[in-house]
Amino acid sequence: MAAPEAHGRPRIAIVIDDLGLDRKRALQAIELPGPLTLSLMSYARNLDELAALARLRGHELMLHVPMEPVSRADDPGPQALRLELEAEEFLRRLSWHLDRLDFYVGINNHMGSRLTADAWAMTMVADALRTRGLLLVDSRTAGASVAAEIARSRGVPSLGRDVFLDDIDDSQAIHRQLEETERIARRHGQAIAIGHPRDRTLAALGPWLAAVPAKGLVLSPVSSLIRDKNGP
Repeated sequence: MAAPEAHGRPRIAIVIDDLGLDRKRALQAIELPGPLTLSLMSYARNLDELAALARLRGHELMLHVPMEPVSRADDPGPQALRLELEAEEFLRRLSWHLDRLDFYVGINNHMGSRLTADAWAMTMVADALRTRGLLLVDSRTAGASVAAEIARSRGVPSLGRDVFLDDIDDSQAIHRQLEETERIARRHGQAIAIGHPRDRTLAALGPWLAAVPAKGLVLSPVSSLIRDKNGP
């Protein structure tokens, strides 16, 4: 995907993940103006159909891969990557996820507060991504995450998200997080925000995305931000 020319303007990448489990909201996300980076849940059904529609709308694709959280009460989903797994089973599950889709640029973690803090696990993830020429967005679900650092050390282009848009599912809170995304982009030249296919998030994003050019900002696929930061 060709990224829009920034011409020195701050760039923002909006990643919407958790896509595919709710078809209606996935389609609503796909209809948003872009380019967005849409991260499809790797175990969702009809991935090829949703991916084709997203690409027709000019969006970039990633896979949202389930990884072990700290809390045992939270279920990341089927085929989740867990520390208790033997290396062979860990890699089998990882390959299962990575084989679920074509024409995507990389992955980000679904949950994963425990797994992304473990160097052994993230080294195996990074090596698999490097072999396939994929990148990593660290969702930063844990302050102790080593995912982006390990990925870069293994030759995988990687950055972490700067803002979660909808940790609080409230319209005013989401607008405040969009404003924070703008501030970070102006301060550092770019920002990565992650949101989810929720009614209030989708409603807030529509008009905000339309207003991005008038604010002197550029909406970009996340891969262009990562590759510029990580080098060719």
